[in-house]
Amino acid sequence: MIPEAFLVLWSGAVGLVVGSYLNVLVHRLPRGLSTVTPRSRCPACGAPIRARDNLPVVSWLLLRGRCRDCRAPIPARYPLIEATAGLLFAACVAAFGFSLEALAAAVLGALLLALAAIDREHFLLPDRLTLPGLAAGLAFQLALPSGSLARGVAGALVGGGLLLALAGAWELVRGVEGMGLGDVKMLAMIGAFLGVGGVVVTLVVGTFAGSIAGLALMLRGRGTLSSQLPFGVFLAAGGAVALFAAEALVGAYLGLFR
Repeated sequence: MIPEAFLVLWSGAVGLVVGSYLNVLVHRLPRGLSTVTPRSRCPACGAPIRARDNLPVVSWLLLRGRCRDCRAPIPARYPLIEATAGLLFAACVAAFGFSLEALAAAVLGALLLALAAIDREHFLLPDRLTLPGLAAGLAFQLALPSGSLARGVAGALVGGGLLLALAGAWELVRGVEGMGLGDVKMLAMIGAFLGVGGVVVTLVVGTFAGSIAGLALMLRGRGTLSSQLPFGVFLAAGGAVALFAAEALVGAYLGLFR
């Protein structure tokens, strides 16, 4: 038997490597570039990134956040995404064991992390992530012992339908677009993985977090009621909470009525 602590640490190391690839997705997908070729280069000077400078987190620290060739600053986003992915993968194995359920959780977590980072920078939630992610969620529902296709389909329909209805209502009341279809597809993707209960928790947590962020911006004089916020960031946060705590939160809420 392999010790559980070793599996958690190994999964965290895998997450660091996946996080490095997520950085490629975040940089290239919004620009319409291939995420496979060419090899990674410094955006400032075009110098290829050496293998020793491509170690997750460690290389950024050793280089003190600057390109080895031109000394241009490397955004802190790179080690943050790598470290977050590592912690996320380790948490999935710690919570669900070394299992297919942990793999499904890690895939969802990686998608949420990439989508949040892209939306924060570009106000964009690419179909090339949300739609394959939705398909992956449904496929995992078929494979997981505790899953079912009906659960995934219901979650996707409710997730997409709820946000579509909210966006339509906002546009009727305010006369402006409240959110894009990317948010709708993202919540449908989360629903495919987590079912209806996960959608509800995601939407409640995401809406609350977005409201707090918007209020903070207004209090600092940096936003108004019509200011655009990257709602995908808050959906990702809500999805992460739902991933690890949806059943407990829904159970606690329903317990109030018993």
